[in-house]
Amino acid sequence: MTLLCETVTADTMADLLVARDRVTAADMVELRLDGVSNPDVRGALQDRRLPVIVTCRAKWEGGRFEGSEEERRSILEQALAAGAEFVDVEWLAGFTDLIARDPRRIVLSSHDFEGVPPDLADQARAMRATGAGVIKLAVSPNRLCDTLPLIDVSREGDAVVIGMGDAGFPSRALAGRFGSRWTYAGRAVAPGQVPAARMEREYGFRRVTLTSRLFGVVSTNAMLSRSPAMHNAAFAAAGVDAVYVPLPTLDFGDFLAFADAIGIDGASVTIPFKVDALHAAAAVDDIAARVGAANTLRRTHDAWAATNTDVAGFLAPLSTAFSGDLRGSRASVLGAGGAARAVVVALRDQGARVTLHARRPEQAAAVVADLGGEVGPWPPAHGSWDLLVNCTPLGGAGKDDQSPLPGGPFDGRLVYDLTYGPKASPLLAEAQLAGCATIDGLPMLAAQAEQQFTWWTGQRPPAGVMEAALRTGICN
Repeated sequence: MTLLCETVTADTMADLLVARDRVTAADMVELRLDGVSNPDVRGALQDRRLPVIVTCRAKWEGGRFEGSEEERRSILEQALAAGAEFVDVEWLAGFTDLIARDPRRIVLSSHDFEGVPPDLADQARAMRATGAGVIKLAVSPNRLCDTLPLIDVSREGDAVVIGMGDAGFPSRALAGRFGSRWTYAGRAVAPGQVPAARMEREYGFRRVTLTSRLFGVVSTNAMLSRSPAMHNAAFAAAGVDAVYVPLPTLDFGDFLAFADAIGIDGASVTIPFKVDALHAAAAVDDIAARVGAANTLRRTHDAWAATNTDVAGFLAPLSTAFSGDLRGSRASVLGAGGAARAVVVALRDQGARVTLHARRPEQAAAVVADLGGEVGPWPPAHGSWDLLVNCTPLGGAGKDDQSPLPGGPFDGRLVYDLTYGPKASPLLAEAQLAGCATIDGLPMLAAQAEQQFTWWTGQRPPAGVMEAALRTGICN
């Protein structure tokens, strides 16, 4: 079982001890002494409740220690003498006498904050040749596939391997599948770290085994997605041996190659890859074909199958929020991407008169040519809609201070914003002040995810679990 180590740091010894003793969700604690004024090594180890790794990281290796190398060596030597379970020694420091003193307790580390060394395998072999009990390699991938050489390093012997930053996050969440002896959590002490409690609760870290099915969300901003909390809560509640993690990438081909290498069984696909997902699939169901975009993939043998759960997910909360029949109602849809395509299909199937509005009219025209409806002006005219649907990312994660329609007009009945957050988006806040009924995107997200869960597993998720996980995560 891959262990979870939480990194703690502080400016004073008193604060470091408080941070150390707050760790309850991890198996080990990394005590970072490099930022502490007047570090007391024995005091840092006294009365510890969990095994520790003592680290005093040099500035030249991304740390905060400002003293001499001899002073730093003395701190690490004291940690060994005081009985620390592990002591982190940088490979390039040349402290070979510390390694010889007790090799099994040495974590020999190397960090590359610029990329992934082309000679990573040779570097790992050279580090192992020192006799250190554990080697640690942390690299900075730009793509998901850049982390794959870490697996080869682990296969050759005991190692801790980490991809830092967003692109490397799967190597943390799926550390067991990467063969890492442990991985690090924390409050962003290193790029890509998240707290241990979140690793366990939101990303299902403790449930990852060699037989677990792997799923994830593919997006340029996947690290902001709430889908992992929702799906992992449902997997746990249903007793399904599966985990779901963010898969951030700027290139859909990168995801496809990574998925083949690591064994991804299915994926939620969001901005901006829904059309790419459709084209990547060997089998496409009727609804995805009609929409012209796929938000869900499932592996079938050596190929992908695609569907679109946005249509059913969009309609689920609308059926109760929009009083009366949608047939004949005037619906204005903002945006012309994959989400807008699903909304147009859903609304036209319900008999609504759909007008598509986009800042680039040619994009709206292309969607209308495929799916029907009309192209309208930007912004929609006063008195032109009963239902307004925002399918742009404005108002969502990373853009929660922006509105696609500042100032309205808000003279219809219902405004439905597919974005969501801890408070009303600027669009919904204005609409509420104008007297419109409103819905945010959270109920839709939960409803479409329930469809995904069923399509992947063949069973319904426990009622209410997904939306409850979403609301809890957003409130926290």
